[in-house]
Amino acid sequence: MDKLTSMLVFTKVAKAGSFASAAKELGLSRAMATKHVMQLENGLGIRLLNRTTRNLSLTEVGMVYLERCLQILDEMEEMEIAVTRLQTEPRGTLKVNATPFFGAYHLAPAIAAYMEAFPDVNVELVLQAGYIDLIEEGFDLAIHLDEMRDSSLIARKLGSSQRVVCGSPGYFKKHGIPKTPDDLRKHNCLTNSSLPPRDQWQFSIPGGETTVIKVTGNMEANVADALRMAAINGLGLILLPTYMVGQDIRKGRLSPVLTDYVPAPLEIHAVYPHRKHLSAKVRTFVDFLSERFHPKPYWEDWADATE
Repeated sequence: MDKLTSMLVFTKVAKAGSFASAAKELGLSRAMATKHVMQLENGLGIRLLNRTTRNLSLTEVGMVYLERCLQILDEMEEMEIAVTRLQTEPRGTLKVNATPFFGAYHLAPAIAAYMEAFPDVNVELVLQAGYIDLIEEGFDLAIHLDEMRDSSLIARKLGSSQRVVCGSPGYFKKHGIPKTPDDLRKHNCLTNSSLPPRDQWQFSIPGGETTVIKVTGNMEANVADALRMAAINGLGLILLPTYMVGQDIRKGRLSPVLTDYVPAPLEIHAVYPHRKHLSAKVRTFVDFLSERFHPKPYWEDWADATE
């Protein structure tokens, strides 16, 4: 028998002064209620109740045990209420992983707005590039900007980001503007060494087909933001998502080219471990991001400024 249930039965019997009344309150038979109390007494090796044909009373040790049982059962009820609130009300610490640029420039402002709406949630934001094991490293969720590798995770699409070729106005004044993807072979293209194949840029061409252009350049970096800054300073052309360069285009620091040959967009997902009962903090945070980034995220507003 479950010991906690037996303790509950004992407290009801002690309060009611009757096995029959306690059994009725709990929806048990009188025999089952008696069995629960006898199990406690046998396990402890003591008598908790004095029984006569007319009377039922607590022994001295039974009074002490009753007090402790009531304390334990109260604590159990409080714990269940607290756990239920964690599941139904957003509260506690939310541990989130994201890539450095997206996390700093787009996720951090979103977190500030989310925490204003849900002040009982604390957020631990860890910014790092590359694949991580969410479960092993204790993350509630991650913002994923690449193809999914782990099919055991749940992925919810939050939005997307176009990829665009761009360079500084000064660069184009010196070297001319490419009109087709093939023209990139004659330009200084800055490449990301962390995204193989780094020297192959893919484009869509009329008819729905794709073409891959092998590019060359005098700089590569393993962090895309370094390439962005080099391009702003006139070194060459970059192929980066608009969540990174959209504001630079709006402010005239970079100019987009080859917009008729848009590469496949980068999809943005919230990913989290498969859980039957998703916590309120994760559920509300993912909903919040979806509303903020979908259907057209604000980083795509650069296109309106260039029309």
